[in-house]
Amino acid sequence: MRMPPFQLHTPTSLEEAILIAGDMTSKKQEFDWVAGGTDLLPNYKWHLNVKANVISLAKISELTELNETHIGAMVRLQDLVQSSATHPVLAKAADTVASIMVRRSGTVGGNICLDTRCYWFNQTEQWRESIDWCHKCDCGTEADCRVIPNQNTLCVATYQADLAPVLMCLGATIHLAGPNGTRSMALSEFFQLDGMTRNVLQTGELVTHLTLPEDVAEWQGDYQKLRQRESWDFPEAGVAAVWKKNGSAKPSQLRVATTGLESIPMLHTKQVDECLDGWSGAESINELAESIRKAVKPVQNTWFSPSYRRKMVKVLTRRACAGLMEGGS
Repeated sequence: MRMPPFQLHTPTSLEEAILIAGDMTSKKQEFDWVAGGTDLLPNYKWHLNVKANVISLAKISELTELNETHIGAMVRLQDLVQSSATHPVLAKAADTVASIMVRRSGTVGGNICLDTRCYWFNQTEQWRESIDWCHKCDCGTEADCRVIPNQNTLCVATYQADLAPVLMCLGATIHLAGPNGTRSMALSEFFQLDGMTRNVLQTGELVTHLTLPEDVAEWQGDYQKLRQRESWDFPEAGVAAVWKKNGSAKPSQLRVATTGLESIPMLHTKQVDECLDGWSGAESINELAESIRKAVKPVQNTWFSPSYRRKMVKVLTRRACAGLMEGGS
């Protein structure tokens, strides 16, 4: 498939990138940011929401810093896997992303901001035209959603990235910069429940880095993923769980988050709080897994059916929490 034409801009500093973005915004020129390009460029080849301008972040070295509590947006996923500074659960999640060749190009910021996916949308332009488009398409036809018929106000395309649920569980803060300045928020507050809006990024804004709490090394946990193929596919469901035990059988703190099931990753605070209130070991883990199964609301827009994905969420939650039954603190 032939790449559509666009103007590529290659700033060498964050300040220059924001100036370019601000200038285009003031002139009402549309643009995309490109980091590793592992998602954006294939989408452009399929003519999915193509913009006339693309701003590359590849030459901005200040976005590549990586240590125990700081992860730059341009850190490559494979570097995250291999670095001794990466939390083990985050390294495991990163290691499940696609293949090693993709991870050498893909970035943390790109994974966090991954476009939502739907098998009515992620197809060639000719295929999408043959079904009279869909609500998420850039065709300007005001077409209805193909997943939930007779409505074009909400897109239910699915968020299928791996890093967000782990980072949410670890208490990550995401940092943004744009023409109007900088701002920060908990990563769990970054996403918006709509497959087109996706997150709170304003026009011209980009993710610069994420920070983790100083006590991040004290958390243990696991990440479990359902996918069709072990070396390539996006998660059909993913569950991250982290905890602190402080020498007791009952965890003093527990967090669980899911991905690949709705238009945003979900942090399941209510279900976890109910689990900890009446903690009884394996029985509580089973109850937690069942309550999360009931809480998630997948739709029929990925390869596995919603009922199977919900069933597997329960299995994945039990697997992710299995370490809670092991000895040690």
